Amino acid sequence: MKDKNIIGLRVSKARKKSGITQMELAAQMQVLDVPIERSGIAKLETGRRPVSDIEIAAISRILKVSVAWLFEGEETSK
Repeated sequence: MKDKNIIGLRVSKARKKSGITQMELAAQMQVLDVPIERSGIAKLETGRRPVSDIEIAAISRILKVSVAWLFEGEETSK
């Protein structure tokens, strides 16, 4: 199966570095009015699900990494 996003592995890396679970990330995204379940986070991280721009912005904010880092990894996290 072809990957449906290019940021999944970086999301996983940043989430683990932040010490939060997939469930906690999903809950924090829902607080920001971005509806996603834990299973959606799992699929996103493994590249089996596309990710929207709204989701990228929320993930960046929650995990305290830049959007550019999620895509390219060239910047250091905030």
